[in-house]
Amino acid sequence: MDIHFFRPVKLIMAILYNKQGDPADFIPHLSRIFSPVDYRSPVYPFDHTHYYEEEMGFPLSRILLSFERLIFPDSLAEIKHLIRVVESIYSHGSNRNINLDPGYLDLDKVVLASAKYGRQKIPLKDGIYADPTLEFTRHDFRPFEWTFPDFSTELYYEDLRHIRVIYKHQFGRMAPVKIMGQGGFFISW
Repeated sequence: MDIHFFRPVKLIMAILYNKQGDPADFIPHLSRIFSPVDYRSPVYPFDHTHYYEEEMGFPLSRILLSFERLIFPDSLAEIKHLIRVVESIYSHGSNRNINLDPGYLDLDKVVLASAKYGRQKIPLKDGIYADPTLEFTRHDFRPFEWTFPDFSTELYYEDLRHIRVIYKHQFGRMAPVKIMGQGGFFISW
């Protein structure tokens, strides 16, 4: 039996930020690291939980991004660790002004990276888990019982459908090549 590379997936980022976290500052930074942004959602108020308010204050906003370059799904742990460095750049003392949740989208699902254990989460490496967040079935996204409250609503579904169309177009026209050596996470075509 032949072993094949994983199918390339679409890197997405769910970004939570406060008044001090200016997207005009951190989005160009993310673009330099990962590749240009090919989709940016509208700004959504983040009021589904009070979990982040003590650290980040109130009000909080959420945007979703996707990036031009595809990744391999096994690179999610490496990306999550890199994101922690980016968050620290935009922190004020020990409090974050931005919370970056990297993940990926493929034709069937949305998966976010997590540093917290959960029964549904799949260990990747170095303390990072893959958290299946949404499935794509019957022509739309569907949450799981453990899906975060904001992702459980249909709030982001239009954005995710749009990103899925971009991904479907990219995936249909590419021959993937892994670059950046064994630990690399970008796809080139």
